[in-house]
Order: sequence, then structure tokens, then C-alpha cells
Amino acid sequence: MTPASWLAIMTAATLLTSCRSAPDSSGGATAPPSAPMAAAIGPPEAKRVPHRMESHGAVRIDDYYWMRERSDPAVIAHLEAENAYAEAKLRHTEPLQKQIFDEIVARIPQSDQSVPVRDAGFFWYQRFEPGREYPLYARRKGSLQAAEEIFLDVNELAKGHAYYAVPGVIPNDDGSIVGFAVDTVGRRKYDIHFKDLRSGQMLPDVLDDVTANMAWAADGKTVFYTRQDSDTLRWFQIWRHTLGTSPASDVLVYEEKDEEFNSYVYRSKSKKYVFIHSSQTVADESRVIDASNPTAPPRLLQARERGREYSVDHLRDHFYIRTNDGGSNFRLMSAPEARGDRQSWSEVVPHRKDVFLEGFELFNDWLVLEERGEGLIRLDVRRWDGGEHHSIDFGEPAYVAGLQANPDPDTDVVRYVYSSLTTPRTTYDYDMRTREKTLLKRDDVGGGYDPADYVTERVWAPARDGKRIPVSIVFRKGFVKNGTAPLLLYGYGSYGASMDAAFSFTIPSLLDRGFVYAIAHIRGGQELGREWYEEGRLLNKKNTFTDFIDVAEFLLAGGYSGRDRLFASGGSAGGLLVGAVMNMRPDLWRGVVARVPFVDVITTMLDESIPLTTSEYDEWGNPNDKRYYDYMLSYSPYDQVARAAYPNLLITTGLHDSQVQYWEPAKWLARLRAMNTADTTLLMKTEMEAGHSGTTGRFKRHEETAMIHAFLVDLAKRP
Repeated sequence: MTPASWLAIMTAATLLTSCRSAPDSSGGATAPPSAPMAAAIGPPEAKRVPHRMESHGAVRIDDYYWMRERSDPAVIAHLEAENAYAEAKLRHTEPLQKQIFDEIVARIPQSDQSVPVRDAGFFWYQRFEPGREYPLYARRKGSLQAAEEIFLDVNELAKGHAYYAVPGVIPNDDGSIVGFAVDTVGRRKYDIHFKDLRSGQMLPDVLDDVTANMAWAADGKTVFYTRQDSDTLRWFQIWRHTLGTSPASDVLVYEEKDEEFNSYVYRSKSKKYVFIHSSQTVADESRVIDASNPTAPPRLLQARERGREYSVDHLRDHFYIRTNDGGSNFRLMSAPEARGDRQSWSEVVPHRKDVFLEGFELFNDWLVLEERGEGLIRLDVRRWDGGEHHSIDFGEPAYVAGLQANPDPDTDVVRYVYSSLTTPRTTYDYDMRTREKTLLKRDDVGGGYDPADYVTERVWAPARDGKRIPVSIVFRKGFVKNGTAPLLLYGYGSYGASMDAAFSFTIPSLLDRGFVYAIAHIRGGQELGREWYEEGRLLNKKNTFTDFIDVAEFLLAGGYSGRDRLFASGGSAGGLLVGAVMNMRPDLWRGVVARVPFVDVITTMLDESIPLTTSEYDEWGNPNDKRYYDYMLSYSPYDQVARAAYPNLLITTGLHDSQVQYWEPAKWLARLRAMNTADTTLLMKTEMEAGHSGTTGRFKRHEETAMIHAFLVDLAKRP
């Protein structure tokens, strides 16, 4: 199901996805030493200020709790000292970093343009110009041969800002006005601006300190938008604004009172309705407003029930509901638009035990299902009149495919995107009647990249409990499985997020230096259906970690790599993964990369003031319940740090990260340093002007990538 606001690069659902300085007198760091001095004096030593925490009669002492104060000069000084130390320790890799950065940039096309999407009488797209970091948003009226109209140049808007993010632009129904959100800090607090494309003028309306989520009503002047709690950042209020009026007079349309739920808005495929959707891990609730009557009160479709999930779209005179009501792998239902409650639902596509229904796209004559079978996406095309259905063939052993922007329901053509570990992102139009594919665009990859130089494999690793774990692997042609190659194993395994085998502009720099790259599709994702997710959350969470270890052992046994040649990487909740496996099997890894890692599980999940906490009780558990407290404590990477020989480690974080607060990795590093018995390098790089996603700019952000790759390659070269 694709929201009708197709031009927004991040949809509402994507935006909601979570994963997760001067001296003081107490002996803290006084200032960041110069890089040569850092190398000489060794790593910064964090002061220890014991902080007592008691839950369920158990006491934990956190020596580094003081790092939580972002405004404390001692905290900033410590982070800057860590940056200086990391820079010094990696200085010898700077030529390699530059070489890798240049390789990555050479693969990224200097000039690039998205495939235009037709809507409201225009072809809309974004493009990049040589040497510029940010996109230009443009359109052509009626035809691709018409004159180009550049209506938003993000490069100009970003001038003077170290960080500048525009998640996308959303036009109203006739394309006369666009709304767009701006974040200049990286904490996902946005201001929404509006531009009149007829006059070319920015409108005075500015919606301050909101989310990037918005949806237009049919009149082209009314917009619904979402506010977050100022502290927890929970999306909890839906407001209505009319252009030309003061935002102070905006109307609160809906407020989500349950602290475990987030709310957002989107427009239906038919454009007839605006949906207000409230969601948490195991329950959903939708309301609708007639888009032509935006002041009408929202109408409830189906009341929330714990354990019942559903999502809704609309076309013609029916609502279409994807739901787990009647089967864990979801089925598709329909309901007359006059009702929409569960009693009015009729089955369209039944539940199937071996097929996970991930999404759908509605057309007047066709229904396209996005499904998973055996861990791989397939697009199943069906006629509404009951004719024979078929799946689109992709032809590679490991890949990712997905529905793209399809705003027009009155067509026989569905647009989808395809990629694999060797095939760059490719966009097709597929004629559902003739079954013919039209290649619209394949990303240009420069720098001498040739997909024929690389080989993809998909294998199944046995888990210790008998389950089979899919693994996607890529290596350079000529690779021999003799146990001598370095291997980077990546994993995530949380929130039901499936980590598919997609192309990366950066990975060839490792493959060309002899690395093997593998993705472990471990439990906690949904690659093998909803059961795969259920077996990797709450009191089953440790399956995620043991799966990753079992995949690593399987790859070692198969000769893909060797002892002291194995590396692990994960970010956000994937940082929890690599942090946990470092504690469980520190001997297994030569080096680990942990990007914005969620590692202080207990303390974070006990603090309801921190963003994401209450809405994630059904992912990790609520530690106010002793059963969950004990279980979470048994794997929390920060709490389980022990005196051991830890592998080399590189951590990245952002000072303004709203999803995983910077202090989690900072505290973790300090405790690891205090307990590590090995002569290994433990480093952390903090982006002082960025958040969870790192720096902005399509080239600049790869400076961090090059640093990470150089760290890995340098370790692999050492005896």
C-alpha cells in the first residue's frame, strides 16, 4: 500500500520506524587533546561518578550516568576528546580513507535524476547536479518534453547550515502548492514550509516544531499535520491548518492518549479520504475524514484490540484492510466505505501459512500484492474480475523488490523497483495485461564497476534450535573458500524489519580488497513471516543474537572466512545485536562496527521521558515487570560488559540523536575500556552537529563510511 502523497521520500510509516563543554572540578576531561597528544597519552579516561539505580529489589551502579547531560561542558569535552583520540588512532589510515572515499564518490553519478512520476497534470522528479550535495525538486507540465520548472533547490536552502534535511515534498491535489519539512539539527523536529508554485513565492505559513508527516485535504488549502511530544517525541496529536491563517488558530483534530501509541496521517489511494492512524507494535486503529469536508470530525473504522493489527487504503467504494485477524501472516479484507468496522469485512486474499503479506497496491482493474515466501519478495498480480494471477520473475538468488509510486489507479501499468547485491537500483514499469517490462532507469555506477566481477549466493545456516537462517553473500569473482578471506557480517533483527539484499555504492570497496560481505537474515526481522519476528522479540530476543553467532560459525566452517578474520557490523537496534554478541562471544570477532548503537537497554526502557520508550514496550518488554527486567538485563550490552578480551571496536553516534541517545554508546565505551583485558583498539566518533542518520549530503556522509571501511581494511591487513 503506497500513500497517495507519493512524492514524500519518507512516508508516514517510514518516518515512524524506530530502531532505536568546559572543565568541571570533579576530575572530568578538561579539553580535547590535540591528535598527536591523544596518541601519546592513550584513550580519554572518563570520570566515574557512581549512580545507584534500584528496581525489583536489584541494585545497579552506573559510573557513567553523568554523561546524560548534553548541556554539561564536561560531557562535550569528553566527546571531543574521544573524537580527537579516534582521529589520532586512525591517522595512519587517512590515505586509505581518502582512497575509499574517492572510490565511493566515483561510483555515485555526479548528475542524477529520479524517474518522473505523473500526478496532477505534472511529471515530478528530483535531480542532482555535479558537485552539489542536495537535490533539486523539479517538474514538467503535461509532458516530459515540456520546460523544466525547478521549484525547490535544497542546496540554496542549506547554505549556512551544518545539517539540513528535507525528507520530501508533498504537492496539493492540483499541484499549485507544495509543503515540505526542514530539520536543521538532526533531532527529527521539523518546521513545515509551503511554497506557491504559481507565484514562486514562499508562503508566510510556517508550522514550527512538528513532525514531517502531513496530508492535504481536497481543497488544496487545508493541511493535516502531526505534532510530537516535546520530550518523548511521540507522535500524538493531529492538527488542521488552513493556509493564510495563523498557526495559533489551528484546530486539534485528534489526540492519542495512550502513551504506547503513535499517530500519523495519510491520504488514500483514491484521494477521497484522509486517514488518521494510531499504531503500536501489536495493535492499530484507523479513523477517516472525507477529504472534501476537512472540518468534519474523524470517523472511527475499527476500534483497537490488543493483538489485532491492520492498515487501510481506499479505492472505488471500498476500504481494503491488511490484517492479522485470522492469521499471523496477514490477509487482505474489504469493507464498504459506509462502514469499515470488522463486522463488515469480507475476505479478498486468505491467510497463507507459508506466505507473508507485506503490502498491496490498488488499481481499478488490478490488485498487486507484495509478499514474502522463503524470505524473498514477490509481486503477485491479480485481476479484480477473478482472472488468473501471476508473479513477476526477478531471476537472482538474493534481491529486494518493492512497489514504487503508483498514484494513478486507472492504469494497467505497475511501477516497481528492483535491486540485488550486484545489480544497482532499477526501476521498471510492468504492463500487467501483456506482462512486458519496460526498463525506466538503472542507477549508473561509475568508477569502473562491473556487476559481472561479483558473485551472489544465498545459503541457509542451521541455528542451534534447528531453524534455518537465510544468508545473502557477495564476493568478487575468483574468491576461494579456503578460510583466508576477511568477512563482514551484517545484521539487524528487530521491529520486524527485513534486511534485504540491496545494492550499495560502498560495499565494492571492501569486495575489491578481498572481503566477503554477508547479511544474516536473523529472527526479529520478518524475512520468513510474522513467526520469524515473534521468535526474535520480547522473551525470545536472545534468538536474534544466537542466530547471528550461528551464522558466523556456519560461514567459518564453510571456508568463507577464518578465525581472526571475521568482522561484525550493525546499527541502532543492530548495534544492540553486535553489542550483545561481543559479550556472548568476544573471541569470535576481529573487529566490530557499531553505528548509533542501542546498548543501554534497561536504563533506557525504564525512562519514560526518553523518545521511543513507551511505544516500544511490546518490542523489548516493559522492565517495570520483573520478568522482562530480568530477561532484558541478561542481554543488555552495557549491563553485561565483563572483564574479557574484547575485539577491536569502532562506534559512531550523533550528539542530537533522538532515537538512540549519544550517551548510550559513550557510556558503553567507557565501561568496555575499564573492563577490556585485550590489547585492542576501542574508538568512538561523535558527529557533534547531527542525529541518528549522521550527516546530510549525498557525498559528505560517505566520509564516515570511508573511515569505517578503512578501519576494517586496516585490521584485516594486520597479522
